[in-house]
Amino acid sequence: MDCSGLEKITTSKFLNTITEIFEDIREELTQSAESSAESVEKTVTLLKEKSERGDSQAAFLLGQLHYEEGRYAEAEIIFDGIKDEDPRALYQLAVIYYDGLGNKEDLVRTFLLFISLRSTGKAIEYMRRVAFWDSSEVGSVRHAALYNLGRAYLEGYGVQASSAEAERLWLLAADDGNPNASVEAQSSLGMFYCRPESLDLRKAFSWHSEACGNGSLESQGALGVMYLYGHGVQKDPDAALFCLKDAAERGNVYAQGHLTACYYHRKLYSRAAALGERVCTYEDISAIARHTGCLEEFIRKGIAIAMFYYARCLHLGRGVLQNRDRAKSYFAQAARIDPEICQELQMDVVHGRI
Repeated sequence: MDCSGLEKITTSKFLNTITEIFEDIREELTQSAESSAESVEKTVTLLKEKSERGDSQAAFLLGQLHYEEGRYAEAEIIFDGIKDEDPRALYQLAVIYYDGLGNKEDLVRTFLLFISLRSTGKAIEYMRRVAFWDSSEVGSVRHAALYNLGRAYLEGYGVQASSAEAERLWLLAADDGNPNASVEAQSSLGMFYCRPESLDLRKAFSWHSEACGNGSLESQGALGVMYLYGHGVQKDPDAALFCLKDAAERGNVYAQGHLTACYYHRKLYSRAAALGERVCTYEDISAIARHTGCLEEFIRKGIAIAMFYYARCLHLGRGVLQNRDRAKSYFAQAARIDPEICQELQMDVVHGRI
């Protein structure tokens, strides 16, 4: 494995959607806080005392508190001590190993390659144990583990890549659209069935509908596009516009790109230019992905689409003062962001569709 592969493993952060599994007692721990720092220290002391008296819930919360405060080595030690009794601790250990957190001295001493391979192996092992933990009390963390295992199999992280196994695990994680299951898995199944290798647009539409109903911003934008072009469902311009507008307002950049295109084709050029110009200012794609929970690939596509249509408005002077130099610059930027989608849009220009 080369260095670029290592970087991909340690920065992919595909375990960044940890379930809030101790929300019900957080209020109790923070009610008497005088300040943030004092609250943390008091909480640590309280949890240590309880965990030393054999309170397993307190032990987990102590590890989780260390994790949230960035003390990953301490969190790792605590989670490791209770991983055989508490699937949540085992899950968090898997998160630590996937993301390359924990003992920094080990990283220096043994180099990144060895640590990445070792940690990824542990992460897969622990995540699998959580996913198939023999207990009815595992709760939503099981669905999260199944989802993450599916991502590992789809992308080949620590396991032999297998689309079939990714699909199987995601179907388990999605749990027939259960709103308490993994919404990420439901949305990912929608994306999975849009891939050329596993194309089934009716299934894609069904899973995106389930995920959207359960709050997925990614799937809401995808539904808008499917209604717009009649992919897996009958064309419905009004439903498309409704989904795209709502998703765009909530921050879905892919929806913003397609909404810019919708405005343009409806000859609402001022709206198209205004929205396209705003999307052109987006720079930190990773930050947008973290904030919205949307995939970076589709954020880039959304930016490229909006930028291309804004450039077209500038080129023709539609909804904005004509400026062909700026138009040329934005056409070039859009092509760098997503060459494939811009090539398709350029063909639409050639055939007079834009």
